[in-house]
Amino acid sequence: MAFAEYDTFDALGLASLIAKKKLSAREAVDEAIARAQALNPRLNAIVFEAFDRARDAAKAKLPKGPFTGVPTLLKDMRAGAVGMPTRNGSRFMPAVPADHDSTLVARYRAAGLIPLGKTNVPEFGILPTTESKLYGPAHNPWNLDHSTGGSSGGSACAVAAGIVPIAHATDGGGSIRIPAACCGLVGLKVSRGRITQGPDFADATSGLSVDNVVSRSVRDTAAALDATCGLDYGDPYTAPPPEGSYLEGIKRKTKRLRIAVSYKALNGKPLHPDVVAAVKKTAKLCESLGHIVEEKSPPLDPAVLTPAFMTLWAVNVAYGLEGLARLTGIAPSTDVVEGLTFGLYQAGKRISAIETMAAKQAMDRAARAMVQFHETYDVWLNATLGAPPIKLGTINIDEQNPQLAFAPILDYVPYTAMQNATGQPAIQLPLNFNKAGLPIGVQFVARYGGEMTLLKLAAELEKAQPWAGRRPDLKI
Repeated sequence: MAFAEYDTFDALGLASLIAKKKLSAREAVDEAIARAQALNPRLNAIVFEAFDRARDAAKAKLPKGPFTGVPTLLKDMRAGAVGMPTRNGSRFMPAVPADHDSTLVARYRAAGLIPLGKTNVPEFGILPTTESKLYGPAHNPWNLDHSTGGSSGGSACAVAAGIVPIAHATDGGGSIRIPAACCGLVGLKVSRGRITQGPDFADATSGLSVDNVVSRSVRDTAAALDATCGLDYGDPYTAPPPEGSYLEGIKRKTKRLRIAVSYKALNGKPLHPDVVAAVKKTAKLCESLGHIVEEKSPPLDPAVLTPAFMTLWAVNVAYGLEGLARLTGIAPSTDVVEGLTFGLYQAGKRISAIETMAAKQAMDRAARAMVQFHETYDVWLNATLGAPPIKLGTINIDEQNPQLAFAPILDYVPYTAMQNATGQPAIQLPLNFNKAGLPIGVQFVARYGGEMTLLKLAAELEKAQPWAGRRPDLKI
């Protein structure tokens, strides 16, 4: 049975219809699959289909949870799921189906979600755009010539297009928030240690990377966090305990917050006028709701943090490729990985243990500086991206010199990696669009462990300036 209104419901809305028997789980899954089959040839959001497995799950007895019967998608990174390969967007990664679920995927299933397959990513999640030699580019539903962002670009694309209402995502430098900004979604980067990466991972990208979801509503993000957060023994980090249920918490009135706002990049460079306008509009909205907003930036030095961040990324790329080389018996080369990946691999092999420790220490000092900053300010408001979503092909993935490869986008991601360095939570909200009809994101950053503050503020802003009715005009 076709369900024309399917994409007007968020995940909790679909779950409510299913619970009330106004829609069956099988019908919801069939509708998601039909939309995937109609839209994916244009979007290239889904790279592995597990449709028959999803149909079987929908017919079986499902766990009772907040999302019972709701179809979802898993990113092609870290979300191990029985019967599905995880290739990290790389030709070097064997297409071997997993023999077990990751702890997070098991928690998704326990919450009632039904995975349909895997979503497109850039190779090893390196770039803020989703374009790889293995899968090809994902196309932004708002304008097919533009990037979905990355590295969770396929997940964001599928949610924005109305294929599924919620999807798994990861964030190692903005990879939840950047695609959420490009595709007009909610994207919460959680505190380090909030969501487990077990049992196969513990400290992804030296603690820079976290897991969560992209969604169309604040309440879906809150409910997903309720369902997935929590200690898993063996985790190297443990975030402060949640302040009760996030879903219940967003129903309570937000206290008056003191909000710092930045209109320039941390290095003093100007941002794109569309982005500045979006941040200023959001600041005024916050003021209209009774919050105190002051122009102020934290004492973070990108001249120190950016090299430290890239040091850890390069070391982790080198470590990962060496592990694959041992697994496959194939030496890393541009025959099996992209030029940029190979360049980072070569750079990573040259980095000493002392340089790696120095990079970690630089990030730890930044985290301490942010603790002091949040003694004065509850939240920091800034732009998710320095410019509107870039066009596909802007970045040359064949360029082996990382500095040259990243040159076209150095000013494109001015803030998001800072929260991966410090371990703080940050939420991207789809409050603004430019005259070209492209989403322009803004993000709010809170102190470590402060997801409740962010979600309550986000729910207040969503109520004041709803975005649910705005969706890309895709013909099915």
